[in-house]
Amino acid sequence: MSTLSQKNPLRSAQMFEQAQQLFPGGVNSPVRAFGAVGGSPRFIDHGEGAFIVDVDGNRYIDYVLSYGPLILGHAHPSIVKAITEAAAHGTSFGAPTELAIELAELIQSAMPSLEMMRFVNSGTEATMSVLRLARAFTGRSKIIKFEGCYHGHADYLLVRAGSGVATLGLPDSPGVPRGATSDTIVATFNDLDSVNRALEEHASQIAAIIVEPVPGNMGVVPPEDGFLSGLRSMCDAAGSLLVFDEVMTGFRVHPGGAQTLYGIRPDLTTLGKVIGGGLPVGAYGGRQEIMAMVAPSGPVYQAGTLSGNPITMAAGASMLRELQNPRVWSDLEATAARLQDGLENAAHKAGTPISYQRVGTMSSMFFSDTPVVNWETARRCRSDAYAVFFGRMLERGVYLAPSQFEAMFLSTAHDHGVIELTVAAVERALGAD
Repeated sequence: MSTLSQKNPLRSAQMFEQAQQLFPGGVNSPVRAFGAVGGSPRFIDHGEGAFIVDVDGNRYIDYVLSYGPLILGHAHPSIVKAITEAAAHGTSFGAPTELAIELAELIQSAMPSLEMMRFVNSGTEATMSVLRLARAFTGRSKIIKFEGCYHGHADYLLVRAGSGVATLGLPDSPGVPRGATSDTIVATFNDLDSVNRALEEHASQIAAIIVEPVPGNMGVVPPEDGFLSGLRSMCDAAGSLLVFDEVMTGFRVHPGGAQTLYGIRPDLTTLGKVIGGGLPVGAYGGRQEIMAMVAPSGPVYQAGTLSGNPITMAAGASMLRELQNPRVWSDLEATAARLQDGLENAAHKAGTPISYQRVGTMSSMFFSDTPVVNWETARRCRSDAYAVFFGRMLERGVYLAPSQFEAMFLSTAHDHGVIELTVAAVERALGAD
């Protein structure tokens, strides 16, 4: 296999010009605008397995996969069938359905810590709701988050939030009142001393510590040994709740999420992306005594007309049933390891210092000669080198995330031939061939 030949993306460029008259920056989510990597975004016509095809007919190996949820690849037959059958029965009811029970039971079987849960429509909605609940349950107002971890765009969480905020070079966001973040305390990921200092100063006021157990919004940063267990112990001692934001890591780092991979039971968990099989979704859940406070069982109000949408529930259940086959995950892990070996070898041959960091099916290729352990080390990486690399890979038919601070994802459709083609493109992009 060589590389995928590319045509001049003229139609994409024309569409981007038209889109800029309709949408801020021409896009509906900031990172899509290619602002961090240069050039203009590709407008996608369709996806097929491990590939996407743009409106000019260019075919790319896709390592974005809608930022994680397409673990079975694009247009997987079982998911398409589930969506089609569900849509034929009605697209929305604003009423309970059996499909929601089915999906919840599949999630619970994989993550027993979710003794009770509530479906919502996005990861942002899930994290916003779960922290309201944590504050109500504890009677406290302050939360601790970590620099470089992104938990959605609620006002009080847009504090050193990594991902798109970092890509745009904004430390926070204009329009967020100072008072909205006054109860948000920022600590350093992989640094228990920074958490301890915050707890010592505000111990009786901390409702929760919220963390991406494996951050994917400053690139993929594995937790160091003892970090997550240390957070668990600190929360227990302080009477605070531990919240795992598994919107990205859920079913991506392990079939049971990061909490199963690292053996830590959080009090509350947020989910999204993967559990909808590619459709918009979110969920939050945890200990029954805490979740019992959510309306209508309790006084903590949260509602949504499209929550538990039947088409999304059907797609998510179809996807999770596929993942119940242990062979699926073992094959994915093997593919991820093969990709890592290929990329590291290509960089070594080219004499290009990189830190390739992977947990499960999530990974990042940092242009750095030292490991990335937190936001401070992430932002010292050579984003300019990544931008050049991104452009060269795009020219060779490989679609990576248009930001150094986003993750790469694999699907079951990324077979041996796709990995070989990717490694060959990397060798050419780095000048190692």
